[in-house]
Amino acid sequence: MKLITRDTDYAVRALASIASSKKAVVSAGELAGKLRIPRPFLRKILQALNKKGIIKSIKGKSGGFSLAADPKKIYLLELMEVFQGKFRLNECLLKRRPCPNRLTCPLRKKISNIERYVVSELKSLTLASLLKED
Repeated sequence: MKLITRDTDYAVRALASIASSKKAVVSAGELAGKLRIPRPFLRKILQALNKKGIIKSIKGKSGGFSLAADPKKIYLLELMEVFQGKFRLNECLLKRRPCPNRLTCPLRKKISNIERYVVSELKSLTLASLLKED
């Protein structure tokens, strides 16, 4: 199990690069070269971020991408949900159906507590806070 998928990792790296750039707009080609991410794969990630309103796409010869929000308002948990869905450590599924012991399972209760803790920590991490740790 991975906490952060490759898509989310690349999205964070791209957003960090855009946020720390001196330019107002950064092209997908520049990002792909700087981050060493295959351009078609990066474009898919940037399109998803644009669709969710996290970045803005500027078309044309001098086009590219810029942040749509302050880095202090871009949360890691939000990015994870774009690419990974709602955060879950365990789905409690048995043969693709909800486990019949889900409500009474002592392990599930512990896992739920861990999930709540991890989510609360992830909610506190912003793009700005990640940039300060560099």
